Amino acid sequence: MSAVITASGLHDASTALALPTVPTGLFINGVWADAAAGATFDVQDPATGESLATIADADAADGLRALDAAAAAAASWAATPARERGELLRRTFDALMDRRELFAALISSEMGKPLAEARGEVNYGGEFLRWFSEEAVRVSGRFGMTPEGTGRMVVSQRPVGPCLLITPWNFPLAMATRKIAPALAAGCTVVIKPAELTPLTTLAFVSLLEEMGLPAGVVNVITTTHSAEVCAPILADPRLRKLSFTGSTPVGKALLRQASDNVLRTSMELGGNAPFLVFDDADLDLAVEGAMLAKFRNMGQACTAANRFLVQAGIAAEFTRRISERVAALTVGHGHTVGTTIGPVINDRAVQNISGLLSEAEQLGATIVTGGHALEGAGSFFEPTVVTGVPQDARLWQEEIFGPVLAITTFETEQDAVRLANSTEFGLVGYVFTTDLDRGYRMIDAVDTGMMGLNTGLVSNAAAPFGGVKSSGVGREGGTEGIHEYLETKYTLVANPAQ
Repeated sequence: MSAVITASGLHDASTALALPTVPTGLFINGVWADAAAGATFDVQDPATGESLATIADADAADGLRALDAAAAAAASWAATPARERGELLRRTFDALMDRRELFAALISSEMGKPLAEARGEVNYGGEFLRWFSEEAVRVSGRFGMTPEGTGRMVVSQRPVGPCLLITPWNFPLAMATRKIAPALAAGCTVVIKPAELTPLTTLAFVSLLEEMGLPAGVVNVITTTHSAEVCAPILADPRLRKLSFTGSTPVGKALLRQASDNVLRTSMELGGNAPFLVFDDADLDLAVEGAMLAKFRNMGQACTAANRFLVQAGIAAEFTRRISERVAALTVGHGHTVGTTIGPVINDRAVQNISGLLSEAEQLGATIVTGGHALEGAGSFFEPTVVTGVPQDARLWQEEIFGPVLAITTFETEQDAVRLANSTEFGLVGYVFTTDLDRGYRMIDAVDTGMMGLNTGLVSNAAAPFGGVKSSGVGREGGTEGIHEYLETKYTLVANPAQ
């Protein structure tokens, strides 16, 4: 079951782009098929509200069939030589790079981001395939005599087993490759459930894996509008041994409670409330560039997006002037349109949430410098916005904005900056701009986050461990650490022969 989805008609023929062939069914045990009950749902373009495709809507029985396939394939995939697993990932990387324009157009269509950013996501997502194709053959253990000389210790690594991977809507390719690639490299089979708002990219990517020689049952895809009902019986099944989730903290906490019943290995990349600190000795040109990247990439819809801009009082006015000029010059439009720098947010509910956060902040004394309004007409668009004087009790300051809103407050001393930066339950990423190297090192230790950008607004890299502390999650994705999330350590004592 498959369909060719094109972008024609989104605006006019001049903006239509070729898209990859996208299967519209579930992928279970190497077969594309309808949901057992025949249910379907539409995937919409957030820039127009039009339907891009109608795809299968899985129920709980479909989810368990997917787990059946993953469990049946687990032993043979674990026994597949690491070199073969790695070469599958490398072939898929090469094929993805050959088709980057097709995948970029698809990402832009279903998620809304401008084509330039979508191309960046294809490159970033592809790097997880290349990185873990290399890591597959580097899984190692150790061997040595016990300190007492009574025997030899053998420490080995083995796949954790079948995995459930749940991905968000904001980076539909990169979040799929960041989870699938290390799982396959480690020798695990998977069931992946993409977000219902942006499932098409995952379907197209798994179709590419299949084309590159993916064995039946190793990767299974279930698309659904009933996530909780479909995932609950999978999580309750003792054959499942690993859960990896990227999404909101409340949903992550609920999944952790469910995972505890079977003591599952978990990787949870949850919400963020990233501080962006600008000290008075910072290179302001560099800080403004970093702010634009950290805030407006993906229309601010990223867990790594800078959420709270903490600017030292002496430079706050100049920083605000410079950043407001840049923000006012951004071009809002369909991601396929040449010159667009800000696309739509994901849906109308997101628009309403952003509007509500700004309205409350204004009532509490904040000032909108530029932007601040939803745009009328088709699609889910919100003006890029700068707001100053945001009080700490405003929801805009306390919650993840997930939209193109840059919220500024000031601080006086380094101690104030650290206190404000850490005054949140979240701890995913922080950004610090200073030319004082000693201060930079102090911030590495003082700001309570799992990641930090020092004089840069972009930290993500396939070779680096991605993850947070506190309510931002547990575990790491990417880097040498990423594959170990899918491995179990086994220790064997080989006793000395009897004398």
